Amino acid sequence: MSTVTKGTVLFGARKLDARGQVDDFWMVIEGTTITATGSGPGHPDAEQAIDLHGSWLTPGFIDLHSHGGGGHSFDNGPAEIIEGLATHRAHGTTRSVISLVANPMAELRTSLGQIADLVEVDPLILGSHLEGPFLSPHYRGAHNVEYLRDPEAVHVDELIAAGRDTLRQITLAPELPGAMEAIDILVAAGVAVAIGHSDLSFEMAQGAFDRGARILTHAFNAMPGIHHRAPGPVVAAFEDDRVTIELILDGQHVHPDVAALAFRSAPGRVALITDAMAAAGYQDGDYNLGTLTVAVRDGLALLRGTTTIAGSTLTQDVALQIAITRTGVAPRDAVGALTLTPAKALGLDHRFGLLETGYAADVVALDANWTVQRVWANGSAIDTEVNRTIGGATSISTTRLY
Repeated sequence: MSTVTKGTVLFGARKLDARGQVDDFWMVIEGTTITATGSGPGHPDAEQAIDLHGSWLTPGFIDLHSHGGGGHSFDNGPAEIIEGLATHRAHGTTRSVISLVANPMAELRTSLGQIADLVEVDPLILGSHLEGPFLSPHYRGAHNVEYLRDPEAVHVDELIAAGRDTLRQITLAPELPGAMEAIDILVAAGVAVAIGHSDLSFEMAQGAFDRGARILTHAFNAMPGIHHRAPGPVVAAFEDDRVTIELILDGQHVHPDVAALAFRSAPGRVALITDAMAAAGYQDGDYNLGTLTVAVRDGLALLRGTTTIAGSTLTQDVALQIAITRTGVAPRDAVGALTLTPAKALGLDHRFGLLETGYAADVVALDANWTVQRVWANGSAIDTEVNRTIGGATSISTTRLY
């Protein structure tokens, strides 16, 4: 073609997204958007042309649930959030929801306001996720029991207001007094309601889903398991096509064979999250998660002095590798679980999660071993050399899951 297209053309790739694989793929990025795609020889001329030499090309990963990375905790304010996100972006996560653990109400309101400020200047931050304070003390996991409370309407309204339309998601325990009414308030405000850290039954989970809850927070963890006479919330989520199922696929929180069961039981509805704490993509040591101390040894994060897992040291590229190589998930489905499925959970699948014209220019190039080589987010190249040490262990742990 004689006309030179503005922007950048990526060519010579193997495209892989939730719609399938296309070999010898090319795409044009202009500004923040994919403006053209195709395959075969004869890609458009552009101001910049990048030959990917057969690399896999996927949409940017979307993490619905992360608390930190690169040695930085998201509960510690904007500077820590920015530094922690740099690590995740280097591993292919181009859009993130910032998760907060249970803290005093005043601190949560402050954190939500700070995240709202960041959203205004950084389009890669999708908003906030409150994992608490409306959690069951019996399934609190790595949340300080002193800061847990029932979801009274006045407190729910305060948190929604503090987020200034950037509170994307909240996890709550449906059995708490006032929880069902809180779901009504949150859904009306456009917040995605997740259920988790809860002692709920199969029937109660069904009731929460009928009320408008649409996400199961880190399935199998911090909730009753599957019993042959009490199927529990996981089976309720499997059976409900409206529900997205979060899964921490680090080889520690959920056995890969159980993860495979989730993919088979809820095709197209599993979202691979990190639930990462500060040590993700970093190194072993002692860290704070909210007000609690976490000891990380061999990539496993435990509350100090306990056998309770306190988040993960996972990055999403490692989750992709485990999904494909150890769980036996088809590459197309594994990529979908990192891209289109989380986008759908937030109602953003019109803009994110596919490599198609009109979608955001969020792109990850990976080698044959599913290792990230290059990343573009919102049309700009990301530094993939930031904290590239993988801190997460991938061996199966016999530690009791929280």
